[in-house]
Amino acid sequence: MSTAAPPRRLPNRTLAAFSAACLPYAALGLPVYVTLPEFYASHVGVDLALVGVIFLVIRLADIFVDPALGMVIDRTHSRFGRYRLWMGLAAPLLMLAVGMLFMVKPGAGGAYLTVWLVLMSLGFSVSLLSQVSWASTLTSDYDQRSRIYGWWQTANIVGVLVVLLIPALVQNLGLGDYAAAVRWQGLFIIVALPLTLAVTFAFTPEPKHGPTPDRASRFAYLRLFRLPVLQRLLTADLMLGIARGVVGALFFYFFEAVRGFERAETSILLLVYFVAGLAGAPAWSALAVRMGKHGALVLACVYFAVTLLLASFAGPVLVPLAEAAGLGSAEVLVAGLMVALVGLAFASGDLLLRAMMADVADQVRLDEGADRTGLLFSILTATSKLGYAVSVMTFAGLRMTGFDPALGGQNSATALAWLQAMFAGLPALCLAIGAFALWRYPLDQKRHAEIRAALDARGATG
Repeated sequence: MSTAAPPRRLPNRTLAAFSAACLPYAALGLPVYVTLPEFYASHVGVDLALVGVIFLVIRLADIFVDPALGMVIDRTHSRFGRYRLWMGLAAPLLMLAVGMLFMVKPGAGGAYLTVWLVLMSLGFSVSLLSQVSWASTLTSDYDQRSRIYGWWQTANIVGVLVVLLIPALVQNLGLGDYAAAVRWQGLFIIVALPLTLAVTFAFTPEPKHGPTPDRASRFAYLRLFRLPVLQRLLTADLMLGIARGVVGALFFYFFEAVRGFERAETSILLLVYFVAGLAGAPAWSALAVRMGKHGALVLACVYFAVTLLLASFAGPVLVPLAEAAGLGSAEVLVAGLMVALVGLAFASGDLLLRAMMADVADQVRLDEGADRTGLLFSILTATSKLGYAVSVMTFAGLRMTGFDPALGGQNSATALAWLQAMFAGLPALCLAIGAFALWRYPLDQKRHAEIRAALDARGATG
């Protein structure tokens, strides 16, 4: 039996330094799934359905590209470290692609969007994959991993909040219109990326890596998909990706066309959504310690689905009650409250799924005797992207119902009803499937302790 001492608790300052790079990464991630599709369709002039197809194809390509990147990262050895090196190499590509995508002028076509989105996606994949893999190596402790990814997700939400505040500040300070605000978002990412990476690189240790996979086994990763624990994890990740992607992609359309809010009001609601996510992140991390990661995520899926349905269909019913209570701006207040309740679940998926994948990486290391951390996180990242890509195809679905973004609330009642059903019903269904996939999840804290003891005894702690 192993008598190894428990892993040292990582200081908050180390986790803060590691999470610094989340600010530009998250500030980029939100526009890619929420702002850019709508911006290129409504302001640049690319056809809405074509935008959906472009984003879908690129995300589908990531399913094959990300695992290849993961295998390359797993085999990297340098005096700068494995993950630190790749994040640094990807930064210039990201900065260039962001500049071209966000500083675009009206009239750019689908080819322009495709080229720069491909390059941006490549840089973002390398960066995010390296970062989440690095996080998994900072500790081998089951509960500390929830804490690490809690910090990671909290910093991600802070980055999202910053990029959401930029349009409001730009327009309220008279610095430009909505298109100018998008350019300011890109400028923030370009400036923040090298600064935050410098902090992360300087103050975050990169522990010794486990055994490198044999080159002859480069296609052996396919057998990983036979693992029941990985099948359950990827199913949940895909379903949560679709659910959150649909909410993000249709957020502006739903609240402006169906509920009748102005763009400024909808932007505030989106801000409320992510502020609530920031508040909820520590709660889900704490619940993971109390009831296990998979148990906390099952609860989060159910909560997310129920509150989203209530916000979409019961919200308008509550407005007369708020008006009767004498509350001013009753519609905005009710919508803000309901959106906040939904947003509390926003952080749960990313932080818990990645903490769970770190445990799976330990199991694979025990079974195969090789460190496949980068590969496993690349598979998880690819699944997340696929979920978001599928969600973008809701644009094509809206087109089929006759919805026209230019008409807003003047669309037909049928088109608006389909919009409402897609905004709430489709995510709720996906969340239910995700919760079911995690029911009786086998890699709990007890099983992980057994795995770590076996690794310690073998001397392959990585």
